[in-house]
Amino acid sequence: MRKNIENKEVSLDKYDRMILFELDKNCRTPLTKLAKKVRRSRQSVEYRINNMVSNGTITEFRVAINPAKLGFRLFKIYVQTKNIETERAKMFDFLRTSGNVYWMGEIDGEWDLIMAVSAKTEREFFDFKSKFFSRFGHIIIRSAGDILFYVHQYPKMYFTDAVEQPTSFGGEVVDNVIDKLDSKILLELMKDARLHVNELARRTGTTPAIVRSKMRLMEKLGIIIQYRIDVNLEKLGLQLFKAIVHFDKYTQEDEKRFTSFMSAMPNTHYIVQNMWQTELEIVVHSYVEYIQIINTLKKLFPSYIRNVEALLMKTDEWTPGYKKLIS
Repeated sequence: MRKNIENKEVSLDKYDRMILFELDKNCRTPLTKLAKKVRRSRQSVEYRINNMVSNGTITEFRVAINPAKLGFRLFKIYVQTKNIETERAKMFDFLRTSGNVYWMGEIDGEWDLIMAVSAKTEREFFDFKSKFFSRFGHIIIRSAGDILFYVHQYPKMYFTDAVEQPTSFGGEVVDNVIDKLDSKILLELMKDARLHVNELARRTGTTPAIVRSKMRLMEKLGIIIQYRIDVNLEKLGLQLFKAIVHFDKYTQEDEKRFTSFMSAMPNTHYIVQNMWQTELEIVVHSYVEYIQIINTLKKLFPSYIRNVEALLMKTDEWTPGYKKLIS
């Protein structure tokens, strides 16, 4: 969801930050319960949320889905392109409407684009990849690929410095079957994950009790993993960096120590474990702060980390590829 709001920086107080932190853990939390968590009145919390939506701080209330629990694997593609804006625009339009792209980000750095592609088989991924490179090979300078293994997604800890456990997705592929009503509910939650069950029932032509039952089952199966918010980091004077970490050695003990360290850092947004490398998404105020974090990692894990690629995330899109997952 994109809103055409002037990108003027906004200022948040500690209660705004607490609200954003709690909403990112579960944006469906009732206002009365949220008010108790942040020690403000219900009316104050509602006003603050509405204000952060209107000024463009909160850009989306969205449902997070685990493709692996719908039978999909995730493959990664990294692309560096020629600077031909008209062709690049066509490429992004193609990806947004392809139905296969689960996530993509436009980058400044070693790569210009990274995407996660959902497919039920290697053949389906190969066909998508062939179509993409056939259509846009004339502007692609180089590319690389990987297989996504799992993802740890952290609540927006950088708002409060409170350290919380992540929600994880990916992992074992399980082909759960969902029906048309499940799909309708998920599509409405993609538009607005805060919709009341009564409104969800009205929009999907069923009853609130059935909606609740359907949602609980999808949560239990791990299809729905979270109800989150997206925020405009630029408005808050923040930047999102992706660090691609290459390792000299890789043992389970090293991985555990590395992940534990990153999990205790409030700047950590995502840890994405691919088959051949790890991606860290880190939210900071400046490049200097990002470099300090990376230098600390290199000092703490000198025999583990070989090198790190620094990438500044310009866009971070959860694309219409969601629709294919649930159709």
